[in-house]
Amino acid sequence: MTWLDSQPTSSIVYVSFGTIAECSQVDVLSHGAVGCFLTHCGWNSTLESMCLGVPTVGFPQFSDQETNAKLVEDVWRTGVRGEIRRCLDLVMGDGEVGEEVRRNARKWKELARSAVGEEGGTSYVNLKAFVDEITS
Repeated sequence: MTWLDSQPTSSIVYVSFGTIAECSQVDVLSHGAVGCFLTHCGWNSTLESMCLGVPTVGFPQFSDQETNAKLVEDVWRTGVRGEIRRCLDLVMGDGEVGEEVRRNARKWKELARSAVGEEGGTSYVNLKAFVDEITS
């Protein structure tokens, strides 16, 4: 984390192809120096990147990862998938695609925060309804 603290904002590409790691992936992804997440597009990684507003470059391997990568690129538009060098250039670059991906990643971050973190947010309301149901 000390090294990350010394890097410019949004200048680092974080690479992870699974959850076996020495440090907390969420801590690294939430750091301001991280500008892109190169991921296998597992569901946990996909949700973490969206909730933290980090654009992604998807490199799916199997199972649901291809579907998740398609959602990231074609539905939520918070990242791209395909050839790694081309994707990193798109996401980290100053062009139209990079700007759109970063803007959409920030938008989904705010939507996730309001759903979970605010009283009255959709996740808050649903969790409260669930707790009320099982405690009554």
